[in-house]
Amino acid sequence: MRLSEIDPALPLTPLDGRYRAQVAPLVDHLSEAALNRTRIIVETEWMIHLLDQGAIPGLRSLTEEERTLLRQIPEDFGAEGIAEHAEIERETVHDVKAVEYYIKRRLAGTSLEPLAEIVHIYCTSEDINNLSYALMIKGALEDVWLPALRDLTADIAQLARECADIPMLSRTHGQAATPTTLGKELAVFAYRLKRQIARLEADEILGKINGATGTWAAHAVSVPGTDWPAIAKSFVEHLGLTWNPLTTQIESHDWQAEIYSDVARAGRILHNLATDMWTYISLGYFRQRLSAQGGTGSSTMPHKVNPIRFENAEANLEISGALFDVLAQTLVTSRLQRDLTDSTTQRNIAPAFGHSLLAISNLKRGLAGLDTDAEQMARDLDANWEVLGEAVQSAMRTLGIQGVEGMDSPYERLKELTRGKRVDGHAMREFITSLGLPEKERERLLALTPATYVGLASSLVDYLED
Repeated sequence: MRLSEIDPALPLTPLDGRYRAQVAPLVDHLSEAALNRTRIIVETEWMIHLLDQGAIPGLRSLTEEERTLLRQIPEDFGAEGIAEHAEIERETVHDVKAVEYYIKRRLAGTSLEPLAEIVHIYCTSEDINNLSYALMIKGALEDVWLPALRDLTADIAQLARECADIPMLSRTHGQAATPTTLGKELAVFAYRLKRQIARLEADEILGKINGATGTWAAHAVSVPGTDWPAIAKSFVEHLGLTWNPLTTQIESHDWQAEIYSDVARAGRILHNLATDMWTYISLGYFRQRLSAQGGTGSSTMPHKVNPIRFENAEANLEISGALFDVLAQTLVTSRLQRDLTDSTTQRNIAPAFGHSLLAISNLKRGLAGLDTDAEQMARDLDANWEVLGEAVQSAMRTLGIQGVEGMDSPYERLKELTRGKRVDGHAMREFITSLGLPEKERERLLALTPATYVGLASSLVDYLED
């Protein structure tokens, strides 16, 4: 049996197969059906706008019932409507023209039938498409993707607060380094993500409706007395978008590239989070609850609980990042006044957001299934007293420049004691005692341990509240 012949059709990609539940909310915004529904919204709203604004002299205004009728067309666009549109498109071999005919069918036999030719009047397909994609991406961001990222960021921030006082050995270049707290390190990620969320919230989403080459030529020759740029501006803004007055046939898509770069950057921060959490798990700083991570750890090694949520997130963020990069690079170029490169490219917006949303879902589930192991972190700290070398040499330097004798070559003396060596608490305290420090400084350094040498780390989590 050929799998391609099974009815109903089998999904080709995992987003429409095993991961469907996690990405299903995007179907309302970024699917092919959503594109056609949004095209119907733009077409019907354009008709309403032209008549309400009196853009074409001699035409009557709409009744409230007629406005309701027009706005009900996209509302009723379900399974039957999708099939009907597909049937029309097989005849037209043009998806936007099929939308026009779909709407006109619904005006037939109504009071709007005499006005049916207003549907798609003065419009090129790109007038409808650019506004549709703008509304779709706006909806996907505001209703699905940003809320998911905000929820995840809130979870990270909450975990940071809970772990603000848990000391942890840092690792720079993979080597033991000045201690921190687990909460402070998590707060770094929450802070980074909050900045990206703010950038995305401020990004403009542009739209245009100015004809075949951006000149309102058909508009002006047909109705020369109407202020077409003003009509276009008010229509685009009525849709909740920012008007772009200067375009070719296509809206330039620069705003899309800006958003995709911001989403991809947020994804790379999440990727960094995933790899760090994976590493902390491998160090034993977190224990995983199997019930939250997955039903089976390993198919052959019963003792294992694999960090699959974080590994899944890594892979999906790499895929989404690559797709967003291609979208951002490709969409800003169009040959002369128009080519169709953007048409195919934009049909891959959904997979880019889908893989990103799937990663966010896995990170959220992964974090929810972790328990901190403060005792393991404490053991790790106690095995690395050499990290106090920085504290001792810094105190010696300070005393030296303040005129205290015997504080010469502090860095070199600590390097001789600690570089490439493991130093225990006894050896570090003996060294501190031998330095001839003033009593106050000596007692402060003798009281210091790797677990208490965390600086202001605990309080830095409070900056998340700003």
